[in-house]
Amino acid sequence: MFPRPHPSDVKRKLIEFAPEIWLALELLAKDTGRSVQDLADEAFAGLLAKYHRPTSLKEALRESARRLPANDDLPPPR
Repeated sequence: MFPRPHPSDVKRKLIEFAPEIWLALELLAKDTGRSVQDLADEAFAGLLAKYHRPTSLKEALRESARRLPANDDLPPPR
């Protein structure tokens, strides 16, 4: 999903899960051959997409340019 960042760029946050959710995540990771970190990356990327939030500086700049009426591809009203 996302390329692995350089170790100096990694940010960490402790997140608490209910025991049954954690077990379900571990089973899903084992069943799919992926790590829990990979599943978390995919889940957070989906959450950001759901709320139309950019995941990179390039996407953020593209979205900010789209918000300006001068950048619309629509013809001017007559």
